[in-house]
Amino acid sequence: MSVKRDKKHVKVTFNAPVVLIFAIICLGALILSLITNGKSDSMFIAYRYGWLRPATYLRMLTHVFGHSGWNHFIGNMSFILLLGPQLEERYGSKKIIWIMAVTALATGFIHLLFFARVGLCGASGIVFAFILLTSFTSFKEGELPVTVILVALIYIGKQVYEGLFVDSNISNMAHIIGGTVGAFVGYHWNKT
Repeated sequence: MSVKRDKKHVKVTFNAPVVLIFAIICLGALILSLITNGKSDSMFIAYRYGWLRPATYLRMLTHVFGHSGWNHFIGNMSFILLLGPQLEERYGSKKIIWIMAVTALATGFIHLLFFARVGLCGASGIVFAFILLTSFTSFKEGELPVTVILVALIYIGKQVYEGLFVDSNISNMAHIIGGTVGAFVGYHWNKT
């Protein structure tokens, strides 16, 4: 949100509409979960009922709106609200919707393919897509900035390590897939 000042008034603007609406939907899903004591969570968790059931495919997209609690929500929204407006300003709202949807579908599909009995929720795949996409903003064709290499090593490397050696309730696979989507798209959107 940006604030414009003139001599008499301060105007609050609704910048980055896609990012802000996404954050509002996620907040609404979390509040709905709290109000219904978790009964609404099934709308926002990707798990496989069966490949012939339409809800399976819908949840591949909607799992990014659900979060397991305030800490999960705040962690993801902090990054999305920090990185998203810059990305939306640079690439436009349609491309940001596209990368969010592709990341949601890719993480949801791969999760259901390999971890069908475990639920997946949260926007951390989108967070990692945004992190890697942001690192490509100064990319020029024929060059590979050291910052891109370091971001990939730090963020993706950490997820690979934790996925192999740390027992947690975190979907490192979603982080890796999101980061991969962000890197791939960042490379293609920024080559000149």
